[in-house]
Amino acid sequence: METCKLEKRGKLFILTLTGEDEHRLNPTRIDAIRSALNQIRSDSNSLSGSALITTAHGKFFSNGYDLAWAGSSPDKIRLMSSKLRDLVADLISFPMPTVAAITGHACAAGMIFALSHDYIVMRKDRGFLYMSEMDIGLKIPAWFMAVISCKIGDARVGRDVVLKARKLTAKQAVESGIIDAAFDNAEETVKGAVELGEELVKKGWNGQVYSENRKGFYKKILDKIGADETTDDVKNVAIATSKM
Repeated sequence: METCKLEKRGKLFILTLTGEDEHRLNPTRIDAIRSALNQIRSDSNSLSGSALITTAHGKFFSNGYDLAWAGSSPDKIRLMSSKLRDLVADLISFPMPTVAAITGHACAAGMIFALSHDYIVMRKDRGFLYMSEMDIGLKIPAWFMAVISCKIGDARVGRDVVLKARKLTAKQAVESGIIDAAFDNAEETVKGAVELGEELVKKGWNGQVYSENRKGFYKKILDKIGADETTDDVKNVAIATSKM
């Protein structure tokens, strides 16, 4: 089953999550996304003056980890955690600007995936950003916290997202400075992302320089990704899945 598809429009790459499973982040989907990113990296003619847009079909941008797939298996939970770390590291080192076009809900690990892009646009009429861990009884890993603290500048909003499991609409996310723009519907959101991507392409930036500068800017995230928390991940995910 196809889990994502990649389209190239000149210097613009559009990666779309597909399928009817809420785009949950299991190893199969993460591997497919990373494969698409590697395909882009292999196109040496496109590594400078290019941009990536990530979007999704349907109600969800991503509903987080595939807890049903993992169950209480320690090996599966470790694998899922490891692969998402690798994906986020890929995005932070990616040799071009990245834009997330959120056309549906982005929850928990799905929100972290969205926040790992440089720019974010979102639809107004449906969908929210939601760290659900408090509501489902999961400890938020330190590297998730690093992403949140780097991407949510308002400490009160960050507190409410983490400790109140506050769901943010596009309007609230714009007002909080978390996303860059909000649009009326899914079609307009993707259109807005494409327009932003085209503006970034016009800059003609060197992809390697862009990557190095981004890695320096988000060093805090990269440092935390390198810390092994899989033991805690296994324990907490197992507890949460036992309650599902």
